[in-house]
Amino acid sequence: MAVNIYDSAYEMEKAIRGSQEYANLKKLYDDVNQDDSARTMFENFRNIQMQLQQKQMMGEEISQEEVEQAQKTVAIVQQHEKISQLMQAEQQMSTVITEINKIIMKPLEDLYGVQENQ
Repeated sequence: MAVNIYDSAYEMEKAIRGSQEYANLKKLYDDVNQDDSARTMFENFRNIQMQLQQKQMMGEEISQEEVEQAQKTVAIVQQHEKISQLMQAEQQMSTVITEINKIIMKPLEDLYGVQENQ
C-alpha cells in the first residue's frame, strides 16, 4: 500500500502546531507583539538580520560596521527579558525541526550511504 507523502507532511505540520515547543514559541511571540517596546526592538533586530542574510545570499560583502551594528543590536535585544525568552524558544523549535529533518532525510542517507558524522 502506497503512502501519500504529502498527507504525511500535513500530519507532521499538525503535530508541530500541536507541540509544546510550538505553543511556547507562539505564546512568547504574542507576548513580544503585545509590548510596544519589545515589538519595535524585535522588528528592528529581525530587519537587520534579514538584511545581512540577503547580502550574504547575494554574495555581497558585509562591512565591519554592519557586523558591529548587528552585534550591538543582539546585545540589546538579549537584555530584554521577553525577547530573550522568545529567542530561546526559537532555538528550541529550531532544534526540533533539525531533528525532524534528520529523520526525514534518513532514507536518502541510507540509499546513498551518507555517513552521519559528515
